[in-house]
Amino acid sequence: MLSETDLGAIWLTLRLATTVTLLLLLIGTPIAWWLARTHSWLKGPVSAIVALPLVLPPTVLGFYLLIAMGPQGMIGQLTQELGLGLLPFTFWGLVVASVFYSMPFVVQPIQNAMENLGNRPLEVAATLRAGPWDRFFTVVIPITKPGFVTASILGFAHTVGEFGVVLMIGGNIPGQTRVVSVQIYDHVEALEYTQAHTLAATMVIFSFAVLLAMYVFQRNKPVWGIK
Repeated sequence: MLSETDLGAIWLTLRLATTVTLLLLLIGTPIAWWLARTHSWLKGPVSAIVALPLVLPPTVLGFYLLIAMGPQGMIGQLTQELGLGLLPFTFWGLVVASVFYSMPFVVQPIQNAMENLGNRPLEVAATLRAGPWDRFFTVVIPITKPGFVTASILGFAHTVGEFGVVLMIGGNIPGQTRVVSVQIYDHVEALEYTQAHTLAATMVIFSFAVLLAMYVFQRNKPVWGIK
């Protein structure tokens, strides 16, 4: 059976993943749109920055984010000036770190969907006197909906499975930063293998269900995957 501590870690993880996914959809959509439409030489460097978490060790990313959000870091100085205090070892510190770490899993599917859209639907909408915002919300969003669904599922699932980044940024504070992956680590470290098995199996089932839902949704639709 799952203990009260395990349930608390699951609830915190789901809260974190939901918050991060919503933020990434807001932040990642304009980035994906720009990457899909631009011919600027900056497309390559920006694409590389977005994809960096795919190849960068989580502890490396976590270390530099910890420095950036510390008292002398750029983010840390900004949050202190705004009266928000420091973000490390807080829930919102986990949110910021997770946004960076899960960004390619949201941006790239949306970008791929927008690139496959082509120019024809937008040109037709323009001939009907639809403005840029109107074209985006009535043409681009509906047509690229599968890309947004895939991005949401991948971003959510990836955030749920984080370990290295959240441990570096959040530590292991019950009820504040102790997510499921850290809770499993604690069980193993304490040789509590039964509890670790139960919680790990729960996450395996959850992850399988999430991916199955994505593939069922995409069965008769184009697959906008990670490049």
